[in-house]
Amino acid sequence: MPIRWRLTLFNALAIGGILLVSSLARFFLLRGSLFSGLEDTVRNRAVTAAREVEAGEELDTGDDELTLDGVFIVVRDGRGRVLSRTAELGNGAEDQVWSRALESGRPEGGAAGLPGDGSGYVYAVPVDPASGAARVVEAGKSYEAVEETLDTFAGLLAVVVLFALLLSAIGAYLMARAALSPVEDVVGAAREITAGDLSRRLPVANPKDEIGRLATTVNGLLSRLEAAFARREEALERQRRFAADASHELRTPLTSVIGHARMLDEWALEEDPNRARRSVAAIRREAGRMRTLVESLLALTRGDECPGLEVGRHDLAAVAGEAVQTARDTAEGKVSIEYVTPEHEVWATIDRGRVLQVASILMDNAVKYTPKGGSVVVELREEDGLAAIEVSDTGVGIPEDRLPLVFERFYRADPSRADGGAGLGLSIARQIAGSHGGEIRAESTPGKGSTFTLLLPKKP
Repeated sequence: MPIRWRLTLFNALAIGGILLVSSLARFFLLRGSLFSGLEDTVRNRAVTAAREVEAGEELDTGDDELTLDGVFIVVRDGRGRVLSRTAELGNGAEDQVWSRALESGRPEGGAAGLPGDGSGYVYAVPVDPASGAARVVEAGKSYEAVEETLDTFAGLLAVVVLFALLLSAIGAYLMARAALSPVEDVVGAAREITAGDLSRRLPVANPKDEIGRLATTVNGLLSRLEAAFARREEALERQRRFAADASHELRTPLTSVIGHARMLDEWALEEDPNRARRSVAAIRREAGRMRTLVESLLALTRGDECPGLEVGRHDLAAVAGEAVQTARDTAEGKVSIEYVTPEHEVWATIDRGRVLQVASILMDNAVKYTPKGGSVVVELREEDGLAAIEVSDTGVGIPEDRLPLVFERFYRADPSRADGGAGLGLSIARQIAGSHGGEIRAESTPGKGSTFTLLLPKKP
């Protein structure tokens, strides 16, 4: 059974039970009040009539004060014979209430059968019970008017209860439908949400009620799922692009190696020794290029897996100086490399080998993209609790729109350069800086040069 009908049934039964109990209570209260009022009236009339008889007055059968509201008065002698009466009672009351009053010497009352009128209440008051001329005054009234009133009230009450029950059921149904209508909207919207489209959101009619809070929570979950799927797609796209770029980078040296190897195998070794030697040199060169590429790819893979760092307290000035010396040996005087030595030692908690690798990558790029006769300046300084290794060159520079791309894998600022490498150096450098909690900033002006700054926290 749907929740709507269950709520309607529960509310209708609950309200119906309350109405039934309250109606029965009202009915019995009214019944008791009517019967009690009738009996009080009969007793009062009996006592009044008994006083008149006891005072020696004759009972006036036309006295409206005594017979008002259908009350009858009967005066009997000690043997039960009727001396006077205010109404025709046929054979008299079937129940001998008057005899009990004479026997006990005190007033008696109770229900009695009335000929032709059904049942009623009779009250008898003895007069001079000790004398020989004992009499009894008897007053009574039929229950017929009370029963008619109760029957009318019961019928009206039943109609009111049924009508109220019907209204409560309709109201409960409408309230349940209004309360659960947001659920239908949520269900309809949820059915339209698929794994391919997580941008849809559930409607929130009232964010403060239970259904609104549930819809808000589900919307938050959908937002997180959408972001997770977006990151997953982005990661998959990067992986596909990475695999395609790596395949492309490896295909060129492999093609060269295969071509030279085929030439050596088919004719160069016997027919052209000089050509054979050039082919062997080319194979060695391309093999070294592939080795460098594979080592870079392994470095990126290890960085993606977040391996632990072999950290320690090291002097960054010594690390930068070592990288500068290696860059000078590689440049072979093509460009000048100046190292601005700091006034004091700069200690930081780092993995010395990896930070040295980053410094070497930055300086290698500066030398590679600086024309002959240019200069490279390396400076180590401290700023805001960070240690900064700044490498500036007077090279070709990088256009502003391409500057954010230089850290992407396999990206080359100048693709036409044959010795430009695989375009993985800055990606590796950024990865290592991030693992230390640092970053690399890049600034460049086309035609004037570039500045790359490695920022590292001095404390872990």
